[in-house]
Amino acid sequence: MEIQSHFVDAAGIRTHYLEAGDGPVLVLVHGGGAGADAWGNWKDTFAHFAPHFRVIAPDMIGFGKTDKPSPESYVYDQPGRNAHLAGFLDALELRGVDIVGNSMGGATAIGVALDRPELLDRIVLMGSAGLPIPPKPSPQLLHNLHYDFTRDGMRRVIGGLTAPGFEPSDEMVEYRFQLLENPKARAALEAINGETRKGTLNYDEDRLATIEHPVLVVNGKEDGVSILPRAHRFLELLPNSWGYIVPHCGHWAMIEKTEDFCGAVNRFLGVDASA
Repeated sequence: MEIQSHFVDAAGIRTHYLEAGDGPVLVLVHGGGAGADAWGNWKDTFAHFAPHFRVIAPDMIGFGKTDKPSPESYVYDQPGRNAHLAGFLDALELRGVDIVGNSMGGATAIGVALDRPELLDRIVLMGSAGLPIPPKPSPQLLHNLHYDFTRDGMRRVIGGLTAPGFEPSDEMVEYRFQLLENPKARAALEAINGETRKGTLNYDEDRLATIEHPVLVVNGKEDGVSILPRAHRFLELLPNSWGYIVPHCGHWAMIEKTEDFCGAVNRFLGVDASA
């Protein structure tokens, strides 16, 4: 399986994305953790999704190889990410796509569903942001919000995003650490974290209840960042939603429990496991 690397202009932002497979389009949107990008977050899932879908995984604005405008001229808030993702789908002339969003990526999928509902079909929210539950950042999230740009700090970030007992490889730590050696990436992350502290990832519950798309809400049972009560509230608010809770798993189901997570997503999207 070949995973191709491409760039496209999305709403004026030079945007990097990975692509593999053929068939209906499945878009994977990574979260906002320190050192996040499409490759680091989704690489293990391509083998499960690409046999059934045309898989497209962009680097969000400020992350990976996508442009990182100066915070002096660009506000790294949730409306900006929503507009960027919608612009990305427009640039590729995509409509009615299935989408998986993790954490901040989930909040971005929600924003597109609200602002441009015709762009999406089925939605998977995995450890999604979008609701103020818990009401203030958890100790696990604070490792990310206070990342100090050291390798030890990156290990603390990963520890906060995973279930107890998860041991990141040195390669994982180094990959994520190196992505933030770029001064523009550091400035973007600090601006993103500043906006996150303001609560700009959250949506009004009445607006969330208007989303009519089919939604699968996935959450790690031991996720300390997007805790189970948030997943339960999404299920209460979203009228056409199903839930899938992954045991012994933190915020990164796609990494910690890859086969379990991908199997649940494939079933939700109608893939026949026996075929």
